[in-house]
Amino acid sequence: MQTIGEAAAELGIEAHVLRHWEDVGALTVRRDGNGYRIYDDNALEQARTVLKLRRVGLSLPEVIAAMAPKKRAAQAVVRAKIAALESEVVRTQQAITFLQHTVECRHRYLDDCPECAHFVREV
Repeated sequence: MQTIGEAAAELGIEAHVLRHWEDVGALTVRRDGNGYRIYDDNALEQARTVLKLRRVGLSLPEVIAAMAPKKRAAQAVVRAKIAALESEVVRTQQAITFLQHTVECRHRYLDDCPECAHFVREV
């Protein structure tokens, strides 16, 4: 059993983040008789899951959906995030290819280069 401060320190985040996650429904934490949050093993594991999902790019609404009890709904959110990340990877690779060419381009101005013009039109 840990306090919110201890749990936050273990997770490497601020206590207000844990409170916010609880407020929006991404985290469920028990309270003691005085109303203080108690972070048991289950709450810590749930917080670790929320933290990991946030770090891989899911928004809090997506985290909540991904942690839904219905697997089909959770999988749909995760599949959508995978598709978005894959699209981002493609865009990033295209940007790298274009920038590598501009570094190696023999033309003084990008407008003078047929390959650069081709990259520009590919938008």
